[in-house]
Amino acid sequence: MDPAAAQDAQHRFRGTTTLVVGGSVGIGLASAQRLAAERGRVLVADLDLEGAERAVRDLPGEGHLALGIDVLDADAVDTAVSALSEQGITLDALVHVAGGDTDHGDFAETEDETWRAMLELNLLGPVRMLRRVLPALTTSTRTPSAVIVSSVNGALTLGSEPYSSAKAGLVPLIRNLAHEYGPRGVRINAVAPGTVRTRAWEAQGGPDHLAGEYPLRRVGEPSDIAAAIAFLCSPDASWITGHVLPVDGGLSIRRAF
Repeated sequence: MDPAAAQDAQHRFRGTTTLVVGGSVGIGLASAQRLAAERGRVLVADLDLEGAERAVRDLPGEGHLALGIDVLDADAVDTAVSALSEQGITLDALVHVAGGDTDHGDFAETEDETWRAMLELNLLGPVRMLRRVLPALTTSTRTPSAVIVSSVNGALTLGSEPYSSAKAGLVPLIRNLAHEYGPRGVRINAVAPGTVRTRAWEAQGGPDHLAGEYPLRRVGEPSDIAAAIAFLCSPDASWITGHVLPVDGGLSIRRAF
């Protein structure tokens, strides 16, 4: 590869603006760092505004912004995205990472409140962002895309039924929206991580005890997922839409769907 081509490959997001929702820690932070390292402008959105501001201060490059967004609040989402438009900011990509599980008993003991909370956060949260951002992405002059973080729990028998069901619901959402928005030039995909070293594991002594479940004999790092997200957002994936990419160290080839 000649030097100019090599430099272009490292600067895939030059001149683009990406909104990363849930970007202050973990996979979201790693994604923001990866996109900024490839010369993209990143808007780090999070419920924790101070965390988003810290993340932005450490990103390479200039022009990054921190936003406070609560994906559980449709009005807050509308207000935040409208404010971007009013500032003349054109979005080229959405990366939605915000989500998570909660402690609960077995299926028979799990109340409706837990189910509602998991559906609100892991399914309706992305719905609210996509509903508001997709029309804005159609105005991008680049190769606009949205990447949603799902989970292998949405396809495998790994328990945690409320969380897993909400994540599984993202699959038809992604496919239907990819079909609807493809003619308008917007690509929509998801990644489905396996076990990743994030703060969710801190109270459990870390995730490394699960490494033996994976053919690659390690758990994932946030940077592993960020690399896949960056690929799907980039022009390198310009003919890929409507797919859920497992980024799981081979876990899904060992377990039955």
